Amino acid sequence: MFGYKYLTSKHLKGFDKYKYSAIDTSPLSRYVMHPSWNFMVKFIPKSIAPNLLTFSGFLCMLLCVLMLLVYDYDCTASGRPGDGRKDEYSIPNTVFVLCGILVFLAYNLDGLDGKQARRIGVSGPLGELFDHGLDSYIVFLIPYCLFSVFGRDQFSITVFRGYLIILSIVLNFYVSHWEKYNTGTLYLPWGYDLSMWVSTILFLQAGAQGPVIFKTFVFNDVTFVQALEVAIHATGLFTTLPVAVYNVILSHRNRTGKMLSMREALRPLYPMTVLTITSTLWALKTDALEQDPRAFLLAFGTIFSNIASRLIVSEMSGQRCDGVSLLNIPLVAVVVVSSYLPHLTLPLLYLLLFVVTTAHVHYGVCVVRQMCDHFKVNCFSVPRDKIK
Repeated sequence: MFGYKYLTSKHLKGFDKYKYSAIDTSPLSRYVMHPSWNFMVKFIPKSIAPNLLTFSGFLCMLLCVLMLLVYDYDCTASGRPGDGRKDEYSIPNTVFVLCGILVFLAYNLDGLDGKQARRIGVSGPLGELFDHGLDSYIVFLIPYCLFSVFGRDQFSITVFRGYLIILSIVLNFYVSHWEKYNTGTLYLPWGYDLSMWVSTILFLQAGAQGPVIFKTFVFNDVTFVQALEVAIHATGLFTTLPVAVYNVILSHRNRTGKMLSMREALRPLYPMTVLTITSTLWALKTDALEQDPRAFLLAFGTIFSNIASRLIVSEMSGQRCDGVSLLNIPLVAVVVVSSYLPHLTLPLLYLLLFVVTTAHVHYGVCVVRQMCDHFKVNCFSVPRDKIK
C-alpha cells in the first residue's frame, strides 16, 4: 500500500549530493530562539530521534485543530454573522489556553529537531524534507485555528477574507521555497518567528480574557481583526515577495544560483497559480466556502501542502519541479461540476477532501519510506552508535 516509488533514481542521486544552505537574519530567531533551543536541547535524551520531535510538533497542531473542530466547527462560536453582542461566546477559555500552549510547543519542537540532529550527528536530507514537508501543513493550520478566536461577527471579517488571509500566508511560504529552488539557499523570512509568537499570544490572551478582548476598534471604524488582516497582507506583499524576487535576480546576475531560464525559473509557480485561481473562483461563484468553511479550507490547505512538498523534493534533489499538480485535476473537476449542479456542492466538497487527503498522506508516507530505504535509516529511531 505504501510501497509506491514516487522518487526516481535521479531524485535519490540528487539527495545524495544535497547540502543544506540557509540564511536566517531574524533578530528574534538569532538572539532569542536559537540560544534558547541550544540550551533546551541539552536536556533531551540522545535516544530521541529528531524526526520524532518534528512529528510531535505536528501532532500538537493536529490536536489544536481537533479541539476547535469540536467546539467551533462553523467558526461562529466567538461571534455569528449579524450578531451585535460581543461578550458572548461558547468556547471555554481553557481551550484557547491549550491551543496557545500547543502552538508554542509545536514551534519549539520544530526549532529543536535540527539542534538535536546536529547534536547526535544524524543530520541529513531526510530530516530536512520531513521537517519542511510538515511545515507546509502547519503554516496553513495555524491561521485555520485562529479563526475561532475572532468569529464571524461585525468585529471580524467574512470567511472569504479569511480565506484570502490563509492564501497570503501560504504564498509567503511557497515564495520562500520558490526562491530556494532558484538560488539553492533558503532565506528564512523574519515573519515566521514573529507570527508564531503572535499566534501564541492571541490564543493565550483569548484564554485569559475571552475573545471579547479583540472585539474593539483600533482607530476610527477599523477593528483589531481588520488591522491584523492588513498587516498580514502587507508583510507578504512588501517584504517576502520583493526580497525573494530580488534574491533570485541577484543570484542569476552573480551566477551563484542554478542559472535557470525565465521559463524554468517560473515553472514552480504554475501549479500554485492553478490552485489559487480555481479555489478563489469556487469561493466566489458558489457557496461552498460559506456552507462549510472548515472543509473548504482544509481541502485547499491539503492540496497546497502537496504542491509545496513536491517543490521541496525538487529543490533538494536538484530536479525539475512538476509543472502540473495531479491534485489540481479533481479540484478543477469538482469546481466545474458544482458550478452547474449547485445542489451537489457539499457532497463534492467532502469527496474532494477525502481524495486529496488520502493522496497526500500516501505521497508523504511513501516518500519518507523510500528515503529511509535509500539511506538505510529508521525515521523515528536513532542508531545505537549515535546514542553513546
